[in-house]
Amino acid sequence: MPKLTFMPMNKTVEVEVGTSVLEAAHHNDVELEGACEGSLACSTCHVIIDQTWYDKLDEISEDEEDRLDQAFGLTMTSRLGCQVIMSNELDGLVVTIPEYSLNIHLDQQ
Repeated sequence: MPKLTFMPMNKTVEVEVGTSVLEAAHHNDVELEGACEGSLACSTCHVIIDQTWYDKLDEISEDEEDRLDQAFGLTMTSRLGCQVIMSNELDGLVVTIPEYSLNIHLDQQ
């Protein structure tokens, strides 16, 4: 099974091929909202993909780009967790959950 690492908590999990990053987060007690439950109707599952992995992902759809325009803290490697589907080729994928999504202030820890 491919491995996926969530940052900044540095939590690595094994996931079934075909599982979205959003589903992997929910199945492994990682806080990633996903208010629309993966229906591509919001941007609450916004994640930042490590540059090493970004070009290995399926091409971003126009619908996903439209939703990402609503995300706070957008970067050049931002994607929606519900649209990133794990495969054997993505074994080792690293994603960062933006600080605003975590309801923690890293500078106060």
